[in-house]
Amino acid sequence: MASNSENPCATEDMARNKTLDRCLQVLQEAKNDSEQFAALLLVTKVVKAGEIDAATRRRIFDAIGFSFPNRLLITKESPHGCPSQIFQSLGMTLLACFSTNPELAIHQQILNKISIFNEIICSEMDAGADIATFTSMIDDSFQCLQAISAHPQGQRHLVDGGTVSTLCQVYLNQSHGHMHALCLLVSLLNTMETKCWNSSKSDLLKVLNKLSEQFATKEDNQKFELCNILQHFLPAAPILTEDPSLTGCLKNLHTGLFSILSSKLNSSQRDPALKLGGLLVTVYGSDWILAENPEASRKFLALMVNLACVEVRMCLEDSNLDATRFKPDVITACYSIIEFGMMVCVLGEKVCFTETESRQLVQIMVEAFGAVICYFKQVTEEQLWDPFLFASVRILGAWMAEETYALRQEICDVLPFLICYAQKLFECPIKSNDLNNQVKGLSLADRPEVTKWSKDALRFLLPGFCHLSAEDVPRRILISCEFHVLLLRYFTQQWEVFSSSKNAPILPNDAEMSLRTACGIFLNLVVTEPALIRQEECFSSLLSLLMESLQSLLYSQRHLILAANFTTLGLMMSRILADTPVLQGTTVSKGFFRGAIHFLSKAHTTQLNTIDDQTQIVVAERYQKAWDQISELWFLGMQAFSSCIPLLPWLPQSVIESEWLSHIFDLLNKCSPVTMEFDLIAAFQCVLAELAKNSKPCKDIILLNNGEEKANLYGMAALEQCVSQNY
Repeated sequence: MASNSENPCATEDMARNKTLDRCLQVLQEAKNDSEQFAALLLVTKVVKAGEIDAATRRRIFDAIGFSFPNRLLITKESPHGCPSQIFQSLGMTLLACFSTNPELAIHQQILNKISIFNEIICSEMDAGADIATFTSMIDDSFQCLQAISAHPQGQRHLVDGGTVSTLCQVYLNQSHGHMHALCLLVSLLNTMETKCWNSSKSDLLKVLNKLSEQFATKEDNQKFELCNILQHFLPAAPILTEDPSLTGCLKNLHTGLFSILSSKLNSSQRDPALKLGGLLVTVYGSDWILAENPEASRKFLALMVNLACVEVRMCLEDSNLDATRFKPDVITACYSIIEFGMMVCVLGEKVCFTETESRQLVQIMVEAFGAVICYFKQVTEEQLWDPFLFASVRILGAWMAEETYALRQEICDVLPFLICYAQKLFECPIKSNDLNNQVKGLSLADRPEVTKWSKDALRFLLPGFCHLSAEDVPRRILISCEFHVLLLRYFTQQWEVFSSSKNAPILPNDAEMSLRTACGIFLNLVVTEPALIRQEECFSSLLSLLMESLQSLLYSQRHLILAANFTTLGLMMSRILADTPVLQGTTVSKGFFRGAIHFLSKAHTTQLNTIDDQTQIVVAERYQKAWDQISELWFLGMQAFSSCIPLLPWLPQSVIESEWLSHIFDLLNKCSPVTMEFDLIAAFQCVLAELAKNSKPCKDIILLNNGEEKANLYGMAALEQCVSQNY
């Protein structure tokens, strides 16, 4: 073994440790402040704070404690010949040294000095002051603030203590340590965004405005660094659009990004720009793009979408998929840009492309989604829990919801995988406690609205599956994978979620939207696969759930669309499952049909048209707002109800008890025949004719209301024939 004499470094460390031991002994045995101060100067001379290990720092703290540095901080006088702030500087050096210990960093004696740290970092140097001492105090204060910010408890104290506004002022004034201030702001915004904006909105907006100005004008590497920084400073919508004075900020972001993306760059320069662009379209939609004129807006968005699609292809078409492991955050940002491009092409989302431009963008998006599908085919069992896979499934779901023809065969090829993946996530608990952190790693600046991983892949796939279930080939694949069984389980779960929260939000929540879409898929299966409905037990369970649940929806204006879906789907299924026990006049079945009659009968009323002085049948006020979404369901429900009449002998009596017949004839009596639309006449006729054909009491009521005359007047030939025949 080599001796210490052969190792100069080891000999030097031993000498330093012996000297430090003597100094610490002097500190512990000191009888007054002068002796402590002298010993402390020896300590700082023997070692620098950065060269002390954690154990040694703890020994220094145990020897000194907080009381002595506390006194140093408030001491205004200084020894003759020393800088005026020597005592405060020494106190700050000690606190900075102590704060590197995680336990001491959130000690109350450190936390209660946040206001002092804030005051120091934004202070101005007095005339004649020693610049080295002054800057040393600021550096030590930043070290303390940094150490505090490493703990959730410390972050809360910093925000509550006004540190965010102080850091903003330091950066705006470009004072000493302003880059430290910017890094601390990024850290606090990263973990406590809402709290920071609530406490220091005006100051943060000033910093954002300054950063955006630099971003628009800089033409060096700082421009790319600002791409990363700006992601953390973007406030939630609509802060930047509600104040006209801030539109310049959005224009600067547009200018800076266009400058980057329209240049020839390597991936390390392009990636931050794509991430910033992805965040901007996620949070602000087209508002920031519209900061420029329409032609520039179209050109810029087309450029972004093109680059995003190319990036997706470059990464996902790699058979080894190595690229995605290194920058999935960039690809998810590209997904956001592509999804926004889809909305613009489909809906004309404020930015209006020409038909040629839209066609070109759709084509390049087709190629990008082809790469996504290629990626799915290479996914292994171990990768099923990768959040990047979830993001990829979500974006394909958005594509399937809007584009029903492109890549149809390729999508059919991966349908079994998508169903299997959705089922895995639905059935299995999350296997890793740090999945949320993994999702944050994919996020566009760790924002709550884009980092939450719901584990609900079906929610994003259902709209596309609804389109597919209407077509023969993909529907057969869905059925062969027993998707209808999974869908019922999901439907049941979402109904439980909805039932527990349906009185909370004003807008439809995710569970309600999923229930509506699932009803659309089931309805497609009912119409196209009646044999499947009869064979599979799950559909009887679904019918029971619909019948038991409808009443709780009927009288809520907010849930009228869901009530329409439940009503029509239940009626359509009842036609096929009329022989099942639940439909044999049970309390549940009678309650459901009373609810169905309520929904169907309350949809129309009469109104006088003052222009031609004629009374016409119009959609009832309660239904008007949702009529565009439920009118087809209402008409289909009327047909389905009429089909149930001959199959359920007890149903006509329920109609009689509801007085629906009287209501229909009341409408017909008040209405002018020439104003009544043919499809509405046909809807009323199909119900009236079946009732007249299958129930003498109903036929009698129809005759009492001059049914034969009304049938002739409104051109209801089938009804006229039924009421003219004898039983």
